[in-house]
Amino acid sequence: MSIFKQHKVFETNVFFLAVGILLCIIVGGLVEVVPLFSIESTIEKVQGVRPYSPLELAGRNIYIREGCYNCHSQMIRPFKDEVERYGHYSLAAESMYDHPFQWGSKRTGPDLARVGGKFTNEWQVRHLINPRDVVPGSIMPGYPHLKRSLDYGDIEAHLKALSVVGVPYTAEQITNAKKDMAEQVLSEAPDAAIAKRYPKARMGSAMGTDKVTEMDALVAYLQILGTMVDFTKVNPEAIRR
Repeated sequence: MSIFKQHKVFETNVFFLAVGILLCIIVGGLVEVVPLFSIESTIEKVQGVRPYSPLELAGRNIYIREGCYNCHSQMIRPFKDEVERYGHYSLAAESMYDHPFQWGSKRTGPDLARVGGKFTNEWQVRHLINPRDVVPGSIMPGYPHLKRSLDYGDIEAHLKALSVVGVPYTAEQITNAKKDMAEQVLSEAPDAAIAKRYPKARMGSAMGTDKVTEMDALVAYLQILGTMVDFTKVNPEAIRR
């Protein structure tokens, strides 16, 4: 009972209560932070993850501009029902070049972390123009305005800015940003220069035109989501360590 009587000192004295709260915060903070200094990285090492190509990056900007993240998350949690529905749970490494990340916390529509390659470019275009054409019960709005030309005059500056915060764009990738943007849409050659700089980049025009459109960019972004990592070669035990 004496310990409870001593506790009264903290309850009735503002100064002692404030000091006690401060000490609790300090100890709790140290417990959270100190262990991080004993590990090399909080991001698992997996092969295949690369920075977005200029076209994919432009598409990601459009995705954010149009508010797609308000209804679609990009984070599959490590639960059985999530994995059965969407695929392998999301890895931190898959988002390490995202500024900001698109994990999200609300799903009016399905999670898009593994949407890449699940549908054709034609399906994606129809879905974006009028979702009811391919998903009759969809409440998603249409985005027919994305058929307009894409303004990518500042794409080099965008890559430079991302390189400052740690995205490993090379000088070659930055210099060729505009060229790579157009080549990814207008060329279907598997040995194109951009295909070597950005492995697995989806080549060709989603709109089937001879110009780069916002639709091309957004579809290119959607088609790369979840396709960089070969999960048949991922060792779960290595990730946990």
